[in-house]
Amino acid sequence: MTLMRWNPYRELMNVHEQLNRFLDEPGGQPSDSAYGGWFPAIDLREEEKRFVIEADLPGVKKDDIQIEVENNVLALRGERRFDHEAKKENYHRIERAYGKFMRSFTLPARIDASEIAASHNNGILEIVIPKAKEALPQKIEIKG
Repeated sequence: MTLMRWNPYRELMNVHEQLNRFLDEPGGQPSDSAYGGWFPAIDLREEEKRFVIEADLPGVKKDDIQIEVENNVLALRGERRFDHEAKKENYHRIERAYGKFMRSFTLPARIDASEIAASHNNGILEIVIPKAKEALPQKIEIKG
């Protein structure tokens, strides 16, 4: 028996994204080209000198991922393609999600956007966002 942890935040984000797609489409009809076929799970942590985002992207090729930063918003977009040579009709079950995805994150004002780096290894995308030097803690010397 597999234990799955329920994540109410993820559920809420899925509903929020679906509602946004519904309202953004003309006539309220979602299109196949709309982002949001699925949402990769992410971990976001803050360290002393940087923020790190790790995204689960198994089966997504590096060339199918785009990362952009504009106005302190980091956008992660991509697509997991159904590349199997067998026809979908031959499958008895398809549980893995395919299609386009998009996640966005509002970054703190004090980051060094020019030094953001990303790496893709074993299905995990890691995005490292350094804090700006002025945002780092400073030691103040006491004179006396």
